[in-house]
Amino acid sequence: MAISLYDATVANYIQTVTALTGVLERGLSHCTDNGLDPEALVEARLATDMFPLRFQVVSIVHHSIEAIEGAQTGAFGPPTDQRPHDYAGLQGLLTGALAQLKGLEREVVEALQGRQTVFQIRDTKIPFTAENFLLSFSLPNFYFHCTTAYDILRNQGVPLGKRDFMGPMRVGG
Repeated sequence: MAISLYDATVANYIQTVTALTGVLERGLSHCTDNGLDPEALVEARLATDMFPLRFQVVSIVHHSIEAIEGAQTGAFGPPTDQRPHDYAGLQGLLTGALAQLKGLEREVVEALQGRQTVFQIRDTKIPFTAENFLLSFSLPNFYFHCTTAYDILRNQGVPLGKRDFMGPMRVGG
């Protein structure tokens, strides 16, 4: 059985962004139940030299829907969203990305195969085919930032487990 580019990317983005939407909801519930301010979580980080939750969520969006958009235009770079976000704003970013991902047509994503996508950071340009960009660059970054967001909330006392991270699995056949 061959697997499509859509199934390898968008279907996984949808599953995991859905899960992270629930993880952030659990974070908010934890704060409400314990009289904590959810805004303190926005700048929480695992280590002083790591980016905070805010950056992780921005990067989740960047390496999912914005990566598909980058493959469509042929150009992709580091995240540019430097806006301050409150906790509700982070939730809104994920909700918006999820809606956009669900709106992607399979044929549009499949048509990206073989197209050139260039990742540029400052003066460095790295050429990819769209499928190599998505599978070897964007998807690993996506999972890194999802895991880090989960870990930040877990480290802040939010009661989360592996099932929370996994999201709705695609079962059956």
